[in-house]
Amino acid sequence: METRVASRLMVAFLLAAVAPSLPGQSSHQSHATGPPEYGFKVVRTFPHDPTAFTQGIAYRDGFLYEGTGLKGRSSLRKVRLETGEIVQTVDLPSEFFGEGITLLKDEVIQLTWQSQTGFVYNVKDFHLLRRFSYSGEGWGLTTDGREIFMSDGTAQIRVLNPRTLTEERRFSVYDGQIPIDQLNELEFVEGEIFANVWQTDRIVRISPERGKVVGWIDLRGLLSPIYRVESDAVLNGIAYDSKRKRLFVTGKLWPSIFEIKLVQKRLKTSAVH
Repeated sequence: METRVASRLMVAFLLAAVAPSLPGQSSHQSHATGPPEYGFKVVRTFPHDPTAFTQGIAYRDGFLYEGTGLKGRSSLRKVRLETGEIVQTVDLPSEFFGEGITLLKDEVIQLTWQSQTGFVYNVKDFHLLRRFSYSGEGWGLTTDGREIFMSDGTAQIRVLNPRTLTEERRFSVYDGQIPIDQLNELEFVEGEIFANVWQTDRIVRISPERGKVVGWIDLRGLLSPIYRVESDAVLNGIAYDSKRKRLFVTGKLWPSIFEIKLVQKRLKTSAVH
């Protein structure tokens, strides 16, 4: 989103002694209070269309499905991970600003920003199956296979019925007593929701049962500043390969997609801006 103000400062915490584990992540023990913070190690780098205004990604069987934004440029794409080749695409009508996506069975679901309209496509050929409506803004989407989780730029996450795509409930995300707003791109990873905090290089790890923050991921330094000339070139893509336990991240106008491994820090010193 281009018109949001930066999110409020967060109180910095020391690392927690116990934290939910993502398979394959490295960790250090600590005896402090508060959620742990993770850095990263780059495992592999893949090519990415540097003109794509990425709003959300999802992984399945060697391909990334990508939703892009901006009016007149919004699309849904199927991209070969290894090469970056766009093998299938469909453009949204020019009046729509595309947003986050998720895959559920044989469908791709895509939000739009302020049009209160979502699209459901057949995953095989991107044939438009139907539209659906929601109140407010649409930002990010993910699913655990049973429910669909939706962000709208606030500290709340909506829970949608996977069949009707109507809202069933919502919950707020808190780090201690601090609400975490500007929640954007979402991905469901090993029982947690990973949420990109808009206009930051940070991902918050959320318990979907309580909305509690169970960890932070600091991705500062992942993309070289030479590729971030435009102010819109921010982190905005998270995808997870559940079969091989691989985590991918990218951003708007980024030339690369990164497979990363999480490495727990000894101290949590960063504030969210």
